[in-house]
Order: sequence, then structure tokens, then C-alpha cells
Amino acid sequence: MRIGNREFSFSRGHVYIMGILNVTPDSFSDGGRFDHVDRALYHAEEMIKEGADLIDIGGESTRPGYLPVEEAEEIERVATVMKAIRERLEIPISVDSYKWRVMDALLKEGADLANDIWGLRYGKFSGEEDRMAEVVAAHGVPIVLMHNDALARNREERTAEQYEASCQEAAERDDVIRRVKNGLLDSVRIAKQAGIAEEHLILDPGVGFAKTQAENLKVLQGLGTLTELPYPVLLAASRKSVIGNALGLPVNEREEGTMTASVMAALAGCAFVRVHDVKKNRRALDMAEHILRA
Repeated sequence: MRIGNREFSFSRGHVYIMGILNVTPDSFSDGGRFDHVDRALYHAEEMIKEGADLIDIGGESTRPGYLPVEEAEEIERVATVMKAIRERLEIPISVDSYKWRVMDALLKEGADLANDIWGLRYGKFSGEEDRMAEVVAAHGVPIVLMHNDALARNREERTAEQYEASCQEAAERDDVIRRVKNGLLDSVRIAKQAGIAEEHLILDPGVGFAKTQAENLKVLQGLGTLTELPYPVLLAASRKSVIGNALGLPVNEREEGTMTASVMAALAGCAFVRVHDVKKNRRALDMAEHILRA
């Protein structure tokens, strides 16, 4: 798979690192730390030195209770930082946004990868206009399709009696791995119908999105089932509440838990992890790769 100026080849044991660069003041983990261009550029340079293979830039936090950002402001936040990185550094750049107009503008600015937390299903669930699949297909770039059925789950709760009539649907709802797998395959279907090339698809199980603590742990445990699908899988569990809840730790003390999740991703055959601390995760993943290839 070609992303920007780099070719990514997938072999069991090797995991590429997507470094997180949040340019928003209310990110759950590093809010406000990198919302200035100079600080953001410095952090991107540090992540590259530490072993990042891609940089994922987000201009709007998606943490629980996040504050929505106007599209024009989100575009300006990301485009300014992306331009600065482009001028000084050689690395593929991903854009983290579920808004199709934002994605269109930033792909025109030269972003190499789309990262959609709704996996092209936002319009399907919300009823709002959503041309994300069309935009990504037109630009011919790869896309990360994340599993997220929060809006659908809310609808299920409001119409629970309709679902009680179907044992099969109830079983799928309760089996989080099956639910995630089916949701991701639905995203794949939407992508392919829009003309996105099959070799441009990356799947993300959506740890921390519309899932309970027990379900998030089950997803981490069941990564091997998802990597059996014919698409590279990205795990984005860095510093998330599943780690904090399990270990009873605040967000700034979850790195060991993140590294454990990254190694689990390597053992399961994932192709990417999306993390905040590149250096520590790179070292843990390199050690895992040595063991797997011994």
C-alpha cells in the first residue's frame, strides 16, 4: 500500500506506528500542548526521530463530551500545521476527521491518508449529508475505516422492543467481535461502492467508541479474528479509558498499558498502531518483532 511518498508492506510481526498530533486545546490526552504551529512542528519532528512512520493530525477532539469545532476552524488548524510539516519533514500525513468538507479541503492541501472515526457510516446513522466516501474516492488516497456504531446503538435503546423480536440480531448486538466485524465489513462495502480501491482500505476496531469496558477488553482480546480479514488492521488504544479503568490510572500514566496493547496488536497480526508516545511503543514493538521472527 502506498501512502504519500512511502510504500507500506505488511508482514506478520512488523507494526508501523502512526504518531498522534492533536492540534486542539481539548484533546483528552494532550489538549493544548501542540496547538501552536512551532510546538506542533517540533513534536512531529521528535516523533519521526523516535520511529513514527506516519503522522495523524486531528483538529477536533473526539473524546467523550468534546466541543464541536466549526469546519473552517478545523481546516485552518490542520492545514497550517500540515503545511509547516510538509515544508520541513518527509513523512506521510493522515487527517483525522469525519466531516467530508474538512477532509476534501485537507486532501486538496496534500494530506495522504483519510482517517474517519465513523468508517463512512456517519450519514447512514445521522441522516445528514455525508459525501466522505465520494471525496476519498475522488482523491484516490487510502482510508482508515473505524468501527463506531454509537448513533445506531442509541437508536436500538430507543426501540428495544423491535430488537427483542429477533434473537439473531440480539445475539449480534451482544457479541462485540461479531458486531465490530460486521460493522467494518459494512464500511468496506460502502467504500467499494463509492469506488475506493480495495487495496486502499485499513480497518480500525474502534476501541473506546460506543463500547463498554468489558467490550473494549474483548475487542483487544479478539484482534486476531479481525486480522483474518483481507485488510490491514490499525489499533488505536493509546491512553484510552479501557487502560485507565483496568489499571486505575489517570491519562498521563497509561503508557505501560498502551505498550501492552501495542504488543498484543503485534501478536495478533495488526499492521499499525496509533500512539502518543512513539519512542516507548517503537521499542516494545521492535522487541516483539524480534521474538516473533526468532
